[in-house]
Amino acid sequence: MASGKTHDFHILPPSPWPIAGTVAAMTMFFGLVFWMHESAWGQWVFLAGLAGVLGTMYAWWSDVRAEANAGDHTPVVQLHHRYGMILFIASEVMFFVAWFWAFFNAALFPPESIGGAWPPEGIEPLDPFVYPLLNTLILLCSGTTITWAHHALIHGDREGLKQGLWVTIGLGILFSALQAYEYAHAEFGFSGHIYGATFFMATGFHGFHVIVGTIFLIVCLRRAYLGDFTPRQHFGFEAAAWYWHFVDVVWLFLFLSIYIWGSDFGRAAAPYFG
Repeated sequence: MASGKTHDFHILPPSPWPIAGTVAAMTMFFGLVFWMHESAWGQWVFLAGLAGVLGTMYAWWSDVRAEANAGDHTPVVQLHHRYGMILFIASEVMFFVAWFWAFFNAALFPPESIGGAWPPEGIEPLDPFVYPLLNTLILLCSGTTITWAHHALIHGDREGLKQGLWVTIGLGILFSALQAYEYAHAEFGFSGHIYGATFFMATGFHGFHVIVGTIFLIVCLRRAYLGDFTPRQHFGFEAAAWYWHFVDVVWLFLFLSIYIWGSDFGRAAAPYFG
């Protein structure tokens, strides 16, 4: 009988992380529910669950990194990783479709309860050609720098990889800082009207994705300094680059629809759609 591995798949050994992640996520969920109902201990349960989720993510992905370095990620396994990342990004697209749907449902057919106009009367939208335009340029530049890093990695230029990642991470942090400043100076809030709810849900969740993507790139930078990634095997970096380009594209739609069309221009154009 032949010995050794006779296929290109990676059969995972038993792992504690799936059940650990499930318990931590449920703890975080119930803690959040009790916290929202003003329970005295809800926030502590939520924080304990969050710590469990973050610890599980770190441990699980450390195992994945060790598998990659051990040669378990064959070309077939890498192909399946790519399929998985594509499906994940597709699910994220549908997530944002829901927020765009809510925005356009209110913007194209504004009810009489908000004055029949969009933005509603009394709402002073943010000027799209100040900080939103600047953030658009920042994200477009970051898409260029992450492509630079990817190109450098493919051609074996590790210094170029590190430099491209450093610049991209810096641009991501700058984007988040400018958006936080913009939120702090907005003349409308989240609650009380449909404009604030749709604006902050769509742009806020995008901002959350930028933060996640920035952390993703920081991990890739750390791995680059540890000697991970080769021109032939670097899916961890490739997944981060895909995710970052997804964040860029979503922002372009947000900028064009919510910031520009949803500004005073939208107020003038809305009657022609309904």
